Amino acid sequence: MRGRTPFTLAAGAVAVALLATGCTSTPATNNTNSGGAITMDWGNPENPLIPANTTEVQGGKVVDALFTGLINYDTKTGNLVLANAESITPDSTSTTYTIKLKSGWKWHDGTPVVAQDYVDAWNDAAYAPNGMANGTFFADIKGWDDLNPADPDGDGPLKAPTPTVKTMSGLKVVDDSTFTVTLNGPSNLWPLKTGYSAFMPLPKAYFANKDAFGKAPIGNGPFKFVSWTENTELKITRYDDYQGPDKAKIKDVTFRVYQEDTAAYADVQAGTLDFQQQVPSADLPNNQYQTDFPGHFVNQPVATSNLIDFPFYLKEFQNLQLREAISTAIDRKSITDRIYNGSRIPSDSWSNPEVAGYQAGTCQFCTYDAAKAKQLLKDGNVTVNADGSFISNGVTVPELTIQYNADASHKAWVDATCASIQTATGIKCEGKPIPTFAEHRTIIDAHQATSMFRAAWQSDYPSIEDWLNPLLRTGGSSNDGLYSNAALDAALAKADSTKDQAAANALYQAAEKIAAADMPTIPMWHYAQQSVWGSRLKTVPINIFGELDLSGVELA
Repeated sequence: MRGRTPFTLAAGAVAVALLATGCTSTPATNNTNSGGAITMDWGNPENPLIPANTTEVQGGKVVDALFTGLINYDTKTGNLVLANAESITPDSTSTTYTIKLKSGWKWHDGTPVVAQDYVDAWNDAAYAPNGMANGTFFADIKGWDDLNPADPDGDGPLKAPTPTVKTMSGLKVVDDSTFTVTLNGPSNLWPLKTGYSAFMPLPKAYFANKDAFGKAPIGNGPFKFVSWTENTELKITRYDDYQGPDKAKIKDVTFRVYQEDTAAYADVQAGTLDFQQQVPSADLPNNQYQTDFPGHFVNQPVATSNLIDFPFYLKEFQNLQLREAISTAIDRKSITDRIYNGSRIPSDSWSNPEVAGYQAGTCQFCTYDAAKAKQLLKDGNVTVNADGSFISNGVTVPELTIQYNADASHKAWVDATCASIQTATGIKCEGKPIPTFAEHRTIIDAHQATSMFRAAWQSDYPSIEDWLNPLLRTGGSSNDGLYSNAALDAALAKADSTKDQAAANALYQAAEKIAAADMPTIPMWHYAQQSVWGSRLKTVPINIFGELDLSGVELA
């Protein structure tokens, strides 16, 4: 569901309606390889498995397998291809879209997939009191504001009023197979977003018992849910009545939870685990993983980037020069060469090279310069004491820390980053490990971080817009540090409502430069992914988002 290759709707959004309905992200087959099971490494997801409340990759792997939306993204190219949608047709202004669904699609409980399932799911996601993490993805649909009344004092003690309506005026059901979407303004980008999990439909069973559904989802995708033992494993099996052309070839998949990625790597070597998405950093030097798994590895760039986030709700980090100094004190090239054997690309901007609209060089404080870092601290009136503590905005901080989840290979790069900062600035810096990814995210989502924290972004769809609105816009679904800039919000809103995609990309690039002046996060590096698998697997399609395309997997 996430992409990396440059992408444009070449003939505008009208091109969507002209796509052949048989297109798919995996070539249609006779499904002759009709049995077999695989295991793959996994981490316990942050939230129950509700598409609109799933914003991280662990939950996303399962949601992608269980649900299919209007469109998919081609495994190799990232191009938009129709899935549950027969057509997505814009009006002459690219403001209202008419969506027709393919017939015969069913939920895993046997009930039909109808237009109302999309409209109900999207309204449920957008309705502020439901607290869905992906709710802001619907902000460009007319009527979203009515479901999200403004907070009268930002993050102060007052609460936003309860919405007076529960549905967006821009969504209308025409019949069981047709609905319309009216946006706040013209957009040729909008159809591209609808492959993201936030836009998945939901069956009536979800609304009957949301808590139970999140623990045992009923989807409409190529796989259906079997069981989930938290912190141990989750099992899915092929849905044989699936109507999409990307039918699964294998029958069963087990997602196995690992607390240490080195243990998963050892299990692939031993033949007790079939696939590991990212090999541990310890096996990257000298390309050790290629020696360990000859002919059973991949090394490819993906639209995923590593960054460090600032909690703007802590007064010390509201100092611009401190943020700039910390970024300038990080020797990205040295770290990526030493820790990752040069397999990461040091960042110099806030978007990713693999998406449409990317621009290089927007971050002028992403190049290592110890002298410049010291000067920035001086310019920001930051006092560094002999014991490594520092004073910023009148707050005395004993040491700088970087929070990260300890169940993946982050310790080495966090320690190296802290060493670089401390050497360049004299500020004491240490990593702050949190046992699991889920615990790490819980702290972040509750806005209870007491330090900078490790973050990463895997593209939801291949556009620069996805690297700005969710991450940096005020109230964005993944704006974890609570950064806010009214000028940036206005620039993004203008780009969002621009019909021509080339013109919109230019406006998004201008908006990125506005953000760059604030140093809202620290871009670190872009990923190339190294995955390995065992001899049981014959066909191992890694999609352009770095995820294993489970529908296309074949056994040897």
